Amino acid sequence: MTLLKKIISLILIPLSSFSTFAASGIFTDKLDGNLDASRYLSENAYGFLPVPIIITDPAVDGGLGMMGLFFHESEEEQAARLKTMQDESNDRASHSLMPPSISAAFGAYTGNDSYLIGGGHLGFFNKGSIRYMGGGGYGDINLNFYGFGDLTLPAPLKINTQATAIMQTLKFKLGNSAFYFGPMHRYVDAQVSIVNAGNIIGKIPSNLRPALSTNIVTSGAGLTLEYDSRDNFFSPTDGLKYELNYLWFDDVIGSDVDYTLTELTALNYFKITDHWRTAIRVEANYVDSEQILPPYATPYISMRGIPAARYQGQSVALSELEVAYRINLRWELSAFAGIGKASDSFSDFSDSDSRVSKGAGFRYLIARRYDFNMGIDIAKGPEDTVFYIQAGSAW
Repeated sequence: MTLLKKIISLILIPLSSFSTFAASGIFTDKLDGNLDASRYLSENAYGFLPVPIIITDPAVDGGLGMMGLFFHESEEEQAARLKTMQDESNDRASHSLMPPSISAAFGAYTGNDSYLIGGGHLGFFNKGSIRYMGGGGYGDINLNFYGFGDLTLPAPLKINTQATAIMQTLKFKLGNSAFYFGPMHRYVDAQVSIVNAGNIIGKIPSNLRPALSTNIVTSGAGLTLEYDSRDNFFSPTDGLKYELNYLWFDDVIGSDVDYTLTELTALNYFKITDHWRTAIRVEANYVDSEQILPPYATPYISMRGIPAARYQGQSVALSELEVAYRINLRWELSAFAGIGKASDSFSDFSDSDSRVSKGAGFRYLIARRYDFNMGIDIAKGPEDTVFYIQAGSAW
């Protein structure tokens, strides 16, 4: 879900350029008279919203791009959201509505000459009892490689990865419970190479070199089990989302290397009062492989304040705490802190170094009909201070 939220987070930027439409009321909420994109998203004539992309991650030196975004809704769903918006007795009643299906196509170019093109779809079927999330694309990505876990290099290597990727997940609701279960698939056809090793080429451990210069296909199939009781799909304030993924990568399904990948994510949202809420995230990833995998296939600490793929390892775990204060219907302030570890082996995990980040941010309820908010987080990590354009929850 993180990639999709990155996609829809771009919607906030173009709204400032649509002021000419404000007079017609298409960007005004009748409830409070404030800026709101709900009507535009559901009623624009073309059903297609061009949106600029702003990338802030220092791992790729920032970047820009463009995407098209479409919210799919039936007339019945639109009518339900409109009725909810007009209910002035409950300004967040949309918590009870099923989220809309979304499609996106995008392309981006970054400051370190990386680029990415692709698309995706998040679909809800049979009244939400079936969920599908899939996407694919091609990327030519340059990233610095620092090592795996505590196996660090004296200086970073610039690694180029040219890859075609397809990822799909299909989940079925189990009876009337909040549990979902189903199959998933991930496929990456990649060419990995060292772009610039500088004067440390002779200091690269011999067991690392095959993973940093290779043509490889990783193809995995697996199962996912999810428990989801959140009160809203995009900007939850209460409820739980626990997800366990287990994937087998094997030559039987086209993979050049055999290994297994286990991913556990636990998101906990607690509404303390009408104004205060807190959230806790715990995540653990473990790859069981007899050989070192290329950087793109290796788990890494994914946390605000830490550049993408900066800390990688066979075993990765992290935890984040966030506290937020809702000023009024539209505005919310938050503060957060997190800690993560990455180890090149499971047995050494407890002795690996901890990476800490902290920061603050704000959100604005930009589409009340969808209970969808937008904002900015600023986070300080071990090396960098990074700002992020966020869609709803950062997780």
